[in-house]
Amino acid sequence: MSDFTLADLARIIAERARAGDTANSYTAQLIADGIERCAKKLGEEGVEAAIAAVAGDKAALTEEAADVLYHLLVTLQASGVAIADVMAALERRTSQSGLTEKASRPVKGS
Repeated sequence: MSDFTLADLARIIAERARAGDTANSYTAQLIADGIERCAKKLGEEGVEAAIAAVAGDKAALTEEAADVLYHLLVTLQASGVAIADVMAALERRTSQSGLTEKASRPVKGS
């Protein structure tokens, strides 16, 4: 089993974003195109992952999940949000039951 982590992927994405080599890096191209393109790709991959899950296609779901994670990290990078901050939010949430944590969130739209 690989020791590759989301932190590793986030580091690679940050390096490619800083390099800005849009001729050779898809990551650099996405970020150069702006947050709208990054977010659109994240949404597309999320839908494809959901379709694969509903279809029961584990191989496709595995590949689409990898795409979702990649595009999520690209979107975070383009937005200036660190993966460490996301992981800290997840850690806080796991200190209580999911139902309790969800109930403690402010109601959207109020």
